[in-house]
Amino acid sequence: MIKTLKVAADRAHDETKTVLPAEVARGVYIENPPSAEALKLMHLLIGTAGGRMADDVRHELRLADIKKIDGMRNHTRATMRKLFVELRGAVIVFDDTEAQCEIIGGFLDQATLDYRREVSDDLLVAWWFGRTFREMAEKSCHWAILDRQTVFALSSKYSILLFQHVASLVNLNHVTSKTFTVAELRAVMGVPEGKLIQFGHFNSRAIQSAISEINQTSRLTLTATPRKVGRTVVSVTLAWEDKPFEQKREAKRELDRPKIGRKARRDKTAEIQVTAFPEAGSIAYSPYWIDLKRRVGCNVDNAKVATDFRRFLNERGISRDANNIEKLFSDFCRTVGKV
Repeated sequence: MIKTLKVAADRAHDETKTVLPAEVARGVYIENPPSAEALKLMHLLIGTAGGRMADDVRHELRLADIKKIDGMRNHTRATMRKLFVELRGAVIVFDDTEAQCEIIGGFLDQATLDYRREVSDDLLVAWWFGRTFREMAEKSCHWAILDRQTVFALSSKYSILLFQHVASLVNLNHVTSKTFTVAELRAVMGVPEGKLIQFGHFNSRAIQSAISEINQTSRLTLTATPRKVGRTVVSVTLAWEDKPFEQKREAKRELDRPKIGRKARRDKTAEIQVTAFPEAGSIAYSPYWIDLKRRVGCNVDNAKVATDFRRFLNERGISRDANNIEKLFSDFCRTVGKV
């Protein structure tokens, strides 16, 4: 069986990709997940170590070289110290099924910031991976190959954690989707306990926001479909597909553009892509249509207004992708909201 370390070693000279053990990429083994900036540093440390990530050796980088990487901010000794503190605090819980025991440890053992030549912008960053991470990497036979430029372009930890999880699944035969309980997806995306408790908030501020970023800058197109039992969302199915060639080129062009204005371009694209009213279900997880409804002061239940509007369209023979579908929906909501 091919080992993750062999794949990482074979790609040691490819600075555009990072090979992560799937156990790390899927995030389910990591507790106290760090911030987006610290996760980017984690990818850089693993990518730099490559096939030596399981070795109990010193690895090093110069801060000047880190500063040259697009997507890594202009770090100083103080900001690097903060990120290493975050990574040192991340906990890995690894279930060794052969030994039938759980191993609890850290990603890092130690890091040093050698500032003897700091005045000449030659600060040396060194680190030793923790024993738990090294054992996990040594035993790993499943991996994710991530486009490093995409990871560094993502702005939130939710986006990075979701992207690396999906990237660990895309090469599995005949697997194009995965269903998570809400609790599982919160864990994968590193949502802190007590945050985004209501699913609507979790969906709009974490899931949809992350998917929008990933779809803009990666070779994948992701969708999320919630499933309800009664009025409660019990699971979410994430599906993904490889983009057609032209859309991949557009994603690459976006990565090559300045980061400033990226969110505005993403929002504009999202608005353009909303060309049809949803075919089925509630609009509870469609921020665009909810916003139109709220603008006219309509307080009708999201599922009811969606069902009634589709009936309205069917009775009049109007297509869900009619040119004036947004105006029709707004007028409909304005009318039923006053009843």
